[in-house]
Amino acid sequence: MEWETRGLRVTESANSEYGASKNRKYDLEDRLLEFAVTVVELTESLPNTRAGNHIAGQLLRCGTSPLSNHGEVEAAESHKDFLHKLRICLKELRETKRWLRLVGRLKKLGQPANLTACLTEIEELIRIFAARVRTAEKNAK
Repeated sequence: MEWETRGLRVTESANSEYGASKNRKYDLEDRLLEFAVTVVELTESLPNTRAGNHIAGQLLRCGTSPLSNHGEVEAAESHKDFLHKLRICLKELRETKRWLRLVGRLKKLGQPANLTACLTEIEELIRIFAARVRTAEKNAK
């Protein structure tokens, strides 16, 4: 699966203290949805072995979590809540990256066709969420 990166950054309007921005250049939720779909498809391609099942379960949990947690970010009740939920998304994305790297290293698991695209997209999502956390921390001061 090809990922459309568009080279754009997530931007929030100046008048939005926390919660979803009305002026985003692209829809981050759509990107997270597509990523979650790809993670599910990747886990389904892993072998039905003890290691394959364990990794698939872990990858399913952390790889689909940012999508639902992003919904929590958009419904944040305060700036502190917004920042906390952004950090959860970032933490789950970083965990997903580690599991994906493990899949890439384990020869017995095979090489899923969409692994390279997943690794590229996870790097971009991590950068987006890390930047959002930094911005939110700066705005909290």
